[in-house]
Amino acid sequence: MDKIVKAIPLDNYRIEIQTTSGISGIFDVKPYLGGSAFKELANESYFRLVRPIRHGIAWPHEQDFSSDTIIWDIQNAQQSAPEDSANATLLS
Repeated sequence: MDKIVKAIPLDNYRIEIQTTSGISGIFDVKPYLGGSAFKELANESYFRLVRPIRHGIAWPHEQDFSSDTIIWDIQNAQQSAPEDSANATLLS
């Protein structure tokens, strides 16, 4: 399992991520904020307390995401980004 070596909080509930294997990208936490376990993350000051741990990221009150989830989301977003850009151009 890949380890997260960098987790920098950004605006709009996104986190800049880098892993030991060199995977990097932006992890969007917004889709998870509706879940009861992650409600506290909606507080932006608390959200910014994110830190890398073992094989993922975590906050002080034990909310966490595994590196598997983070990497899957980043890769899924990167694969769909060119399509979204092409569709936006076609719709303009």
